Amino acid sequence: MNPSALPLVSIVTPSYNQARYLEETIQSVLGQDYPNLEYLIVDGGSTDGSREIIERYQDRLAWWVSEPDRGQTDAINKGFARARGEIFAWLNSDDTYEPGAISEAVAYLQAHPEVGMVYGDANLIDENGALIGKFPARQTDYRRLRRGYVHIPQQAAFFRASLWREVGPLDDTFYFAMDYDLWVRIARRAPLRYQPRTWANFRLHASGKSVVADECCWPEMLRVHYRDGGSWFSWLVFKAKVRPLIYAWLPLRLRLMLRRML
Repeated sequence: MNPSALPLVSIVTPSYNQARYLEETIQSVLGQDYPNLEYLIVDGGSTDGSREIIERYQDRLAWWVSEPDRGQTDAINKGFARARGEIFAWLNSDDTYEPGAISEAVAYLQAHPEVGMVYGDANLIDENGALIGKFPARQTDYRRLRRGYVHIPQQAAFFRASLWREVGPLDDTFYFAMDYDLWVRIARRAPLRYQPRTWANFRLHASGKSVVADECCWPEMLRVHYRDGGSWFSWLVFKAKVRPLIYAWLPLRLRLMLRRML
């Protein structure tokens, strides 16, 4: 098939001082078999050699920049403001795609025009790339999202640019739950669908946001809940209060097991 007949997919990578992982991330995007792809990298003015890594691939990028910004959320918004695709996704600079991920996601969205976002499974890997578990992905929807059942690995999510233009950009007052906020806004307008296919690798390491301050995500999720008319007497509020108390003393593997139940 003529590549131009396929929908253009825009992938944005926000990055700041992630030189240790950045090249692997870039290669996982540029190594995809999907032929109609634009890749944008938004670096926050890194000082660790990241810029030099990006420059090695600049002839294969649709756009890139390395300049100070207001953080990850701002960087993602900046990238999508430049993106021209029909399908959007972002991949953080310490995560990677599995081969064939983009082709499979596009094929699903083409076959199901009513679906606004499709997401797959993600492996959990450590700083050296070793497999340490699976993200507890499963089907969710607007009602379940509002109750705190997220189960969407951001690394494996692909959504229609038309919906981004309706509900975006990301709220840059969120530092942790900007993706949850976006999923809620998309799900209010179109179905989300889970595909049990491994599309990405989610890296957990000592300096990663998900490890450093996982408990800080819940207050931001509650902001979304109350903003959208949620009650104080809700399952999400209960989880937000109880879960951090339980998680405080659990090792990572047990936290992941608990996520499957909650």
